[in-house]
Amino acid sequence: MTEIEDVASEVRQHYGVTLAALVMGALAYALSQTLVAPALPEIQRELGTTTTTVTYVLTVYLLSASIATPILGRFGDMFGKERMLLLTLIFFAVGSTLCAISSSIEVLILGRMIQGAAGAVFPLSFGIIRDEFPPERVAAGIGLISATFGIGGGVGLVLSGVIVDNLSYEWIFWLGLASVAIAIPAVHFFVPESPIKNPAKIDWGGAGLLSAGLISLLVGISEGNSWGWGSPRVVALFILAAIILTFWVRFERRHPEPLVDMKMMRRRAVFTTNATGFLIGFGMFGSFILIPQFVQMPTAAGFGFGSTVTEAGLFMLPSAGVMLFAGPIAGTLGTRYGSRLPLIIGTVLTGLAFVALALFHDSHLPIYLTSAVLGLGIGFSFAAMANLVVEAVDQSETGIATGINTIMRTIGGSLGGQIAASIVAASVVTTTGLPKESGFTEAFVISAVAMGFAVIAALFVPGRQSTSTSSTGGRDMASVAVERE
Repeated sequence: MTEIEDVASEVRQHYGVTLAALVMGALAYALSQTLVAPALPEIQRELGTTTTTVTYVLTVYLLSASIATPILGRFGDMFGKERMLLLTLIFFAVGSTLCAISSSIEVLILGRMIQGAAGAVFPLSFGIIRDEFPPERVAAGIGLISATFGIGGGVGLVLSGVIVDNLSYEWIFWLGLASVAIAIPAVHFFVPESPIKNPAKIDWGGAGLLSAGLISLLVGISEGNSWGWGSPRVVALFILAAIILTFWVRFERRHPEPLVDMKMMRRRAVFTTNATGFLIGFGMFGSFILIPQFVQMPTAAGFGFGSTVTEAGLFMLPSAGVMLFAGPIAGTLGTRYGSRLPLIIGTVLTGLAFVALALFHDSHLPIYLTSAVLGLGIGFSFAAMANLVVEAVDQSETGIATGINTIMRTIGGSLGGQIAASIVAASVVTTTGLPKESGFTEAFVISAVAMGFAVIAALFVPGRQSTSTSSTGGRDMASVAVERE
């Protein structure tokens, strides 16, 4: 065996262990995106704060993730993906510790902001898989990591109910610390540093403008319910976001070494996939809000099942369980037929699930079954989107391209969750303080309509790419070994 083959074998031989380490890191972040949501009332009581302030425990996490994800993804392309992945997990560990020991809402929000930087674990993991895995394993590996985003969200709702009902809310953050404490050494020892780097100067101006635009947009979305969607503050934030992001696009076009290459973002495979990601995120977070809230409605309301927080979380278990298998299956389908097919299947299934929820929600079984279909649809969609983006860009652009796709899912999720909550809140009956069943039905229909647009966007995604990276996105082992030398 030649020296090159020896090096290549060393790089590739433990890809299964590498994947397990990456899944641990991704799961730690994904769990925490929803783990805190059912605990917000308890946190509010314990820390003696207001409803508006405690909401920032959830929203600052999404804000931080949206800002850090593209920047750290780009830094991974520049300085090494494994190095930046370790840094993001360390951020998460520090943030989790700060949250667990916090005795004030201000410290807790700061800890959540630090935690949120770990959102970059997804684009960094996608890049590592593309650079290091055998070509035939790339799509399935990316599919599993993508599905972890949804799996963690669903499982987080289940575990949160158990913790809130039986322990103190601080255990939510100790759980996050325990999961990342396993992931950090696993990544250090079993994830090789990527040979694919793209040295460049750091575009601090682009990073600052993108951060300001995203903060304005997501704060406006997050506060839409409490301030009013037509209030001057919300409208001003949306206008400010539009102005800043428009200026950011022009700035990046003229920058010699931009944070985000606008030519890359204009590629049909990239922008159609990002549009689909926005809409799928809308539906996923809508389901996270609507299903648990619906089943917790007291039977006196004439609908709902009067479930506890723990029981409400169990309705999301079929979704999370199915996602575990959906991602790799979508990856296998993508390798054989192209990733556009599982994306179309996923968006159609997700849309049908919301239609079913609107029509059949009078007993437990239809909701359990619909939850499983949602998991299959979202799992297929997430896996396919990540693979489509990876296939469409150069290896030196993987981190930033998949990071932007992750942001689109986050923005869509934030908007979907807030709109769902607003529709339900608007149907509250003054005499009882409870929402009407029609409020939930309308919200399910809105999500189904959004998924209809997702199907249309998916149909416009081009078929299998015929570039050198092709449908697998991988490269031969010898070329990787040569670049490592």
